[in-house]
Amino acid sequence: MEKRDLTDRIDELYQIVLRLKTKEDCAMLFADLCTYTEIEQMAQRAFAAKLFLEGYTYNAIIEETDLSSATLSRVSRCINHGSGGYKKFIAADKGE
Repeated sequence: MEKRDLTDRIDELYQIVLRLKTKEDCAMLFADLCTYTEIEQMAQRAFAAKLFLEGYTYNAIIEETDLSSATLSRVSRCINHGSGGYKKFIAADKGE
């Protein structure tokens, strides 16, 4: 697949995600789009990000999530140097 075509497919995926309105919508799409393991892994990364943002240490997060130190390092790197998605969307979840 050409890089341009792939970029268009990714944009289309983002447009699909923007149509989701409920948790049930998300569950339906993710069940069709991802394997259960992929959904579990994304959920674990989001939970690890939440714990990081709440001030938990690496060791405490590894104990709580069973994520590898490499995955946890990537989550940490994204929180500190990424696009800001974890901070914007995970931190926004604190009040709920």
